[in-house]
Amino acid sequence: MRIILNGAGGRMGAEVRRLLESGVGGAELVCAVDASGADGMLPSLSAYTGEADLIIDFSHRSATAELTEYAVSRGLPVVIATTGQSEAELAMIQRAASSVPIFFSANMSIGIAALIRAAKAVLAVYPDADIEIVETHHNRKLDAPSGTALMVARSLSELRPGSSFQYGRGGQKKREKREIGIHAVRMGNVVGTHEILIGTDTETITLKHEAHSRALFADGAIAAAAFLLTRPAGLYAMSDLVES
Repeated sequence: MRIILNGAGGRMGAEVRRLLESGVGGAELVCAVDASGADGMLPSLSAYTGEADLIIDFSHRSATAELTEYAVSRGLPVVIATTGQSEAELAMIQRAASSVPIFFSANMSIGIAALIRAAKAVLAVYPDADIEIVETHHNRKLDAPSGTALMVARSLSELRPGSSFQYGRGGQKKREKREIGIHAVRMGNVVGTHEILIGTDTETITLKHEAHSRALFADGAIAAAAFLLTRPAGLYAMSDLVES
């Protein structure tokens, strides 16, 4: 599996690059791309015309147009691990997925997918319970709430038609029945913690996923790449990998 790594100079890109260079899972890094062009990396995807089987992207949502155009032009599947895309950028991903397989997830952790499945199972038993999501990340993270928290909320809202998202709390207002509360905490060097609280008037069930190392996201991205190689054009998510 010959991989082009886009965003290889970033924190997560470096983790993926380390695993690929070790030959994990038979994967091979054929090109490292980063806008900085530092350390021998190419400054853009278009600068690479050699052979490849797939692209893993850990760059930035602003690279969506270049990424999808390059993937479609070369007929390459792509794993997109960035977050915060605008509606226009999400539309670009959707269009590209009609031509090539695209794996798009706000979180590359298989554990997060398992967390969502577990929460859905609990909600099937407690259909009227309150739902609150609390995410904690390091103090350098730019977006709040995290893309993963939004992914969790959207997944759970599938069981709650007509639900709305409440970002944080303040003022004089009671909790609405169909709300899903989402709260962001920023502190220290926390890799990523996501909690789902499901509560009734008499009990609370708390489900929690804690990332101890960014390496788990790199592992997930490589697993997603292997999964994608056998799939036709379309848009795939971590739930597809977990359930395959």
